[in-house]
Amino acid sequence: MVTRPFWISKLEKALARRPIVWLSGVRRSGKTFLCNSLAKKEYFDCEIPSVRRDLEDVETFLKDRKGLIILDEIHRLSNPAEILKIAADHVPHVRIIATGSSSLQASRKFRDTLTGRKEEVHLTPLISDDLTAFGNTDITHRFINGGLPPFFMNPSLPENDFQEWIDSYWAKDILELFRLERRHSFQKFIELLFVNSGGIFEASGYAKPCEISRASVANYLAVLEATSTVHILRPFSSRSSSEIIAAPKVYAFDTGFICYFRGWNSLREEYRGGMWEHYILNELTARTGRSQLFYWRDKRGHEIDFVRIPARSAPPVAIECKWSPDHFDPLNINIFRRRYPAGENWVVCRNLPHPFEKRVNDIVIQFLDLDHLIRKIVEPHSPP
Repeated sequence: MVTRPFWISKLEKALARRPIVWLSGVRRSGKTFLCNSLAKKEYFDCEIPSVRRDLEDVETFLKDRKGLIILDEIHRLSNPAEILKIAADHVPHVRIIATGSSSLQASRKFRDTLTGRKEEVHLTPLISDDLTAFGNTDITHRFINGGLPPFFMNPSLPENDFQEWIDSYWAKDILELFRLERRHSFQKFIELLFVNSGGIFEASGYAKPCEISRASVANYLAVLEATSTVHILRPFSSRSSSEIIAAPKVYAFDTGFICYFRGWNSLREEYRGGMWEHYILNELTARTGRSQLFYWRDKRGHEIDFVRIPARSAPPVAIECKWSPDHFDPLNINIFRRRYPAGENWVVCRNLPHPFEKRVNDIVIQFLDLDHLIRKIVEPHSPP
């Protein structure tokens, strides 16, 4: 069985802090597989009717139980909060990992009853550690097939699987959680959004082709964000009139779906930089979460891919993603630093023989590969 050490460690650390861990992640991201790779656990699939019946009598179910319990797809229970609250408050020797496709499933059924008792771990598509674990570090294969384990492990391009995933997402996630009726409009919205992934979002560009109102556009986008199907980055700004201060950038959750909707079954050289940017965003999200990440752009079109705020009141870290250091132009970082002088500047490259620093107009720019980017995040004061 393939093990995913990064995620196992993340779950174990979360369980050490809280008795309940909510493991979320999009459909087929590997939640069940990950849970089954854990040692010394009892596994229960809440989609099975007999399991749901057993869990109706919470006290009997928990009596004399110890150790780790996995409750997969726990939102299928009529009152999942009850069993988790009783376990957290009255069964001290039990730890529970509860899984579901989205944090919204947890918040709607759990509400505030688990405040201070649970911690969330969001399972992203495959990160760099996972490629090593799965024995395939071909980054182009990861871009095209995507980071959902069954898709990534397929030696050929699983084109039919992408549409089947969209259909299942509509049937099992959207219809159960939201009152959306126009399937064609919603799926058209997903298609257009993924085709334009990584761009600044303008609602007016989606209302007419999807045959919906601007209010519905905003509602659809909120649904996709709540189910972790898109990453929404808000602009970093000082509220200056020369900066973009409101319009978000929207990224699809996975490169495979971008390639599918764009009709790519191979990658030309000019497309690799965009896929690399998405891949770095996935890596940052897995390791630090999305709350620290923004983008920056002024009204003359100068832009920084990602702005990271590692701690409150900390200076902004400017992050540019480049497939090769030869593609880097320092203009955007120079303009950004005229407004925000303090903070580090990182250019994350795929094709980089070794990390190095370059000084441009008294600004120090660090060129990093992915391994050194990870070290900078985990050990902020480590050298490049």
